[in-house]
Amino acid sequence: MSELVRYALRDGVAVVTIDNPPVNALSPGVPEGIAACVRQAGADDAVTAVVLIGAGRSFIAGADINEFGKITSGEKQRGEGLHPLLAVLEDSAKPVIAAIHGQAFGGGLEVAMACAYRVAVASAQVGQPEVRLGIIPGAGGTQRLPRLVGVEMALRMCQFGDPVKVPVACEAGLIDRVIDGDLLEGAVAFAREVACQPVRRVRDRDGKLGTAEQNAPLFQAAREAAAKRQRGLEAPLAAIAAVEAATRLPFAEGLREEARLFEERLFSKQSKALIHVFFGERTVAKIPDVPKDTPVLSVKQAAVIGAGTMGAGIAMTYANAGIAVRLKDATAEALDRGMASIRANYAASVAKGRFSQQAMDERLARISPQVSYEGFEEADIIIEAVFEGMALKKQVFAEIDAVAKADCVLATNTSTLSIDEIAAATGRPEMVIGHHFFSPANVMRLLEIVRGKATSKTVIATSMALARTLGKIGVLVGNCRGFVGNRMFHPYRREAQFLVEEGARVADVDGAMTEFGLAMGPLAVGDLAGLDVGWRIRKEYRHLEDPRARKPRMEDALCERGRYGQKTRTGWYKYDEQRRASVDPDVEALIAEVRAELGITPREIGAEEIRERLLAALVNEGKRILEEGIALRPVDIDIIYINGYGFPAWRGGPMFHAGIV
Repeated sequence: MSELVRYALRDGVAVVTIDNPPVNALSPGVPEGIAACVRQAGADDAVTAVVLIGAGRSFIAGADINEFGKITSGEKQRGEGLHPLLAVLEDSAKPVIAAIHGQAFGGGLEVAMACAYRVAVASAQVGQPEVRLGIIPGAGGTQRLPRLVGVEMALRMCQFGDPVKVPVACEAGLIDRVIDGDLLEGAVAFAREVACQPVRRVRDRDGKLGTAEQNAPLFQAAREAAAKRQRGLEAPLAAIAAVEAATRLPFAEGLREEARLFEERLFSKQSKALIHVFFGERTVAKIPDVPKDTPVLSVKQAAVIGAGTMGAGIAMTYANAGIAVRLKDATAEALDRGMASIRANYAASVAKGRFSQQAMDERLARISPQVSYEGFEEADIIIEAVFEGMALKKQVFAEIDAVAKADCVLATNTSTLSIDEIAAATGRPEMVIGHHFFSPANVMRLLEIVRGKATSKTVIATSMALARTLGKIGVLVGNCRGFVGNRMFHPYRREAQFLVEEGARVADVDGAMTEFGLAMGPLAVGDLAGLDVGWRIRKEYRHLEDPRARKPRMEDALCERGRYGQKTRTGWYKYDEQRRASVDPDVEALIAEVRAELGITPREIGAEEIRERLLAALVNEGKRILEEGIALRPVDIDIIYINGYGFPAWRGGPMFHAGIV
């Protein structure tokens, strides 16, 4: 037997245990080990049934994704994949029962579906998340799943890749029994119950496949949802086509069609990009000069200064993670506005069914609004989220330095200002670090963690661990104006202004980038964030600019006329009550004035030039950031841009897209 798979007998039931930590991935040796054990059980007259179970924290979390890279690089042939194992499981004369805890995702669920039965603990999750890697299930998932749960649910699972909780899966027919108590005990008892019953293979079931007339609207709705919610992605459409094949082809032919679609996706640019992102999210957690055994401070109580949009969102983030948080502002009126915003956000989530009223009440109870520093001496971390001005931030840090306990992490949410200058306002610069959240802070996954020259490794390690606790992807960056994300964003948006000043239409600049896959174009993003924010920053840093460098004029001109974006309902666009944008003739007139002021004769600029110039501005600044050591690796930049700036994950991030890996 394989060392990765163990075999034991338990009162006539063979127990096959997968032991491939940490998540029992289907690495080489695991499928072969399972197959050998099932064959051994089949040859033993004393065995009446087989239980397949995972050791540790999971059943089988999926395939070994490293193997995909070996296949696409030519290092390894794809071969038959999991199909030989699935045939052994499905053709076993003695029923094989998959006993699921933790996760049964991707190939793990495909293995379970080839078994005669599936039992699980209520806390487990199942799913076919392959679409998130730009591929589709490649071991019968699109063919067996609709036979178990029906076409509609199979489409949702394969198209979107969302996990499904066991009670829902049981109701749909994917799970045969939910086990209370010990999973192995329950699975063995279930195995004895079904040992003498005829084994019916999943592949032979067709009662839930429906008719062509019944399925046509389901497939149409799925494709419409893909066009709307998964714009630009190819894998969802391939997953839909594969499930459709299950409804109109015999099982063996459906498998061949699935294999064709899988291989097509596996070798696609999108799959390579999404796999790059998958590994990148794990790579950014590794800091070369911060060892794994670096001490991490406990964070059980937090405090946030500033109850504006960012401060309120940060407070919600901590409350959502189960951490009590004090929320301070200078006035009761500001606090009331902040708490009203928090309540409205939570109420909207309850209305949408994301969580219960009880969960909302529990989260609100964790947030304590106040106008003083009372209790701040108990906080394990204090996060400053006040107005983006150096003088104010230094004043706040001097104040919290006087009240915070010695081992309290002092974090600033600044998006551009020097961490070192802020830290100098305290007597403990080693405890100061940047925690740059992205708006809305309670939603966006990115946390840009900025180390100062004195920031201790313990504070860095604590911040990286805390990001995971908060449900964020923490990316460590160095200290410079704008750090990584905003430093790159400034030349990108500056180039967008140059394009408009040279003749491109506002909507065309934004349209070129939304067509590329971004959720919003650079000018619309400015309106959303508030054009006055950048205007203040430019004025603060004006003394550092090269007087010989070309400077855009348009956004200063907009701000001088009180056009700050969505907040004033006028910016690059004009906005109605629902914040829907439309082209504004007044902006067109202002652009003409600025061109005349700058002596520019406008010319036609096409979408290709727009994209090339904007992406070049982004990537070139990224290269400079890497050369200066502000970002550790190209992939760190990619993860920042995908999770903080809406860069399409299926393009792999700006550096991957440019071939810089």
